[in-house]
Amino acid sequence: MDTQKSDEFYKRLKEQLAETSVWPSDYLYKFIVPTKGGKIEKIHEIFDNTGAVIESKQSKKGTYTSISVTVNRKDPDAVIEKYKEVGEVEGVISL
Repeated sequence: MDTQKSDEFYKRLKEQLAETSVWPSDYLYKFIVPTKGGKIEKIHEIFDNTGAVIESKQSKKGTYTSISVTVNRKDPDAVIEKYKEVGEVEGVISL
């Protein structure tokens, strides 16, 4: 992803989160992950020791898995930090 574009995206997201939520707050992340290749495990590692509730559902053919992560974050910056960590995992789509 183009760095300038992602910086703009995260800046807008931070503003929206600041306006629409009271922090600290629970935040719901949603990702589409290739089922094979250890990608699901990497998502679990990123949210390990955060108190996150992680739910997974495999696609009909089993090629992809949707992952929903509900976790308490202290502020919009903490939300964006996790998005960036997950963004390092190849093939993961953030919704």
